[in-house]
Amino acid sequence: MSSLPNGIKAVLTKAPSDVVVLSSLRTPITRSYKGQLKDAYPEELLSTVLRATLDTHGKDWIDPAVIEDVAVGVVLSELGGSKASRMAMNHVGYPHTTSLYTVNRACSSSLQAIANVAAQIRTGMISVGIGAGMESMTRNYGSRAIPEHYWPALKESPVKDARDCVMSMGITSENVAERYGVSRGDQDAFAVESHRRAAKARADGSFAQEIVPVTTRFQEMDKQGNKVGDEKTITAQNDDGIRDSISLEALTKLKPAFKPDGVSTAGNSSQVSDGAAATLLMRRSTATELGLSQHIIGKFVNAVTVGCAPDEMGIGPALAIPKLLKQVGLENGDVQRWEINEAFASQAIHCVRELGLEEEWTKGRVNPDGGAIALGHPLGATGARMTSTLLHGLKRDGGEVGVVSMCVGTGMGMAGLYVRE
Repeated sequence: MSSLPNGIKAVLTKAPSDVVVLSSLRTPITRSYKGQLKDAYPEELLSTVLRATLDTHGKDWIDPAVIEDVAVGVVLSELGGSKASRMAMNHVGYPHTTSLYTVNRACSSSLQAIANVAAQIRTGMISVGIGAGMESMTRNYGSRAIPEHYWPALKESPVKDARDCVMSMGITSENVAERYGVSRGDQDAFAVESHRRAAKARADGSFAQEIVPVTTRFQEMDKQGNKVGDEKTITAQNDDGIRDSISLEALTKLKPAFKPDGVSTAGNSSQVSDGAAATLLMRRSTATELGLSQHIIGKFVNAVTVGCAPDEMGIGPALAIPKLLKQVGLENGDVQRWEINEAFASQAIHCVRELGLEEEWTKGRVNPDGGAIALGHPLGATGARMTSTLLHGLKRDGGEVGVVSMCVGTGMGMAGLYVRE
């Protein structure tokens, strides 16, 4: 390793103080209103991944009592999701000595939850924690996404950036497409490829190690909203928003979703989705003391956030990733796998271009198993979902270094760096 550049050498070097990952799991990500998890509660989905975390490597591999704190990313849930989240955690076997809090940084909430827990470990506040995320957009979208009642002075603020914080995300997508020259044709082609990659990954079992099945209730409804038959108990095992046979021809027929002459459509934008995810972290020395070193699957290295203009929030990853890499002394070429959230094809394409990753995208190193256009974007859970996909993907592909990044509503970007072990 002595011949490696200083940055990559430091990142790959193991130390007792490292923050390591022992489990990273997620539920299936399913379509809101229509998918298999539409009748599930967000805390029900959270409870599933929190329980599965305790069972990752078999029964009794870890004592729940050693998990000191749990951070849950959630954007839309009632009362910030904190009370229901703690109830769900206790319900599935965590003792009351394990504390919990929720985090809301919009689309990056669960990546922020993971980063928070990592920081708590680094500073000695805790030794073991979980960064998680949950969202039922079926239950909680709408007015909880954009506030209806807030300080009237802000509605007519003389500061454009203040007013733009409540701008429709779809309009921010249109702004990015117009300002940075991302065509409708390029967006539709990008969306087709996202579905193709995700369909292949689902078919060949690539997601099997990261997905935890969810057994829940399901009531079939007709197009008029009437119940069809009796409520059933089902087990959701796969992402259900992926369209195996989607075509470019079909996408080109879709009308713009956000403005009459726009280029962003329902087909080249992320899906409104339901799901949850959880990542277990601890100090490496603690893993050694507990006899769990053989279960380490990765290392959390660092994460950063940046701000940008709210009316083009989609450019966030193009700003956050360079800052992250600079802080750890790496370059693009040191990264083997990239997970860049596809909030909209417009912003994903722009970020790939701006970062100089076009060739990496073509070679399947950026979102190799598809992204949010095909898989969905359950806001509070997305960062932890992407972390799970990244770490399991690095293991399958033999890569070592990976980056997760997303744009964030109100004008931000976040990025996190992991090393596979």
